[in-house]
Amino acid sequence: MSKALKIVLPLAGTAAAVIGATAFLIAPGIANKRQKAPFQGRNFAHRGLHKYDKSIPENSLPAFQAAVDNGYGMELDVQLSADDQVVVFHDDSLERVCGEEGDVTDRTWAELSALKLCGTKERMPLLTEVFSVVGGREPIIIELKRGMRNEELCQKTLDLIDAYKGPVCVESFDPLIVRWFRLNAPDILRGQLSALQEDMSRVTTRHNAFLLGNLLTNFIGRPQFIAYKIGKKPFTVRLCEAMGAMKIAWTSWDWASEDTNDAVIFEYYRPRRRFK
Repeated sequence: MSKALKIVLPLAGTAAAVIGATAFLIAPGIANKRQKAPFQGRNFAHRGLHKYDKSIPENSLPAFQAAVDNGYGMELDVQLSADDQVVVFHDDSLERVCGEEGDVTDRTWAELSALKLCGTKERMPLLTEVFSVVGGREPIIIELKRGMRNEELCQKTLDLIDAYKGPVCVESFDPLIVRWFRLNAPDILRGQLSALQEDMSRVTTRHNAFLLGNLLTNFIGRPQFIAYKIGKKPFTVRLCEAMGAMKIAWTSWDWASEDTNDAVIFEYYRPRRRFK
């Protein structure tokens, strides 16, 4: 064996091992046609079809009613109240939307339901109330918010999904939540939310932001779709998509994302209901 080969072969072996390990870490779960069908080629109203001027607040029953009336799917966020009710609300804190100090998880449902959204007469809904409004007519993407009672939130959300007759999928920034649904509800389409490392580093440690931003935690939950923030995508994300993950874009303010994605989460404009 030549001297050059003695140098090149170990390097090639190392490179192959790195590529193989990366592929294992980021490989998605593969959804079947039945799981994909309600979501493929659809536009989803971000936190319902709310308005920029807040006259229809985000994650409110009128926002979800407007989405249904206009034939859109919708995305929403769930977390637990202090008395274990599955409420629909995005932020941990009540301050931005309700003008109150404190966190959602520290208030009972009775206390939360007395608060107003964005200065309107609307209040925070329960997930069951949203299901009643939608009535199975349009698909729903449920984001489960990370917290101190993740397993309880997962189980309670699953119980409500099981009792509901309509198309629903789940997603989370927390790969352990994605994993919970992989193990306990494999028939429900599941997705990993993510964004570039610099975006993720605003809400988590630099180390976690690197792992999540590059989908190196996919081996935990084997997400069947990747909901990635619109913009540049790292090579690992594009490779995961090439391996079969559905592509969902968030949050769109124009029509451009329809060209390169399987579904789009939008706000503040009126796209087509379907684009594929």
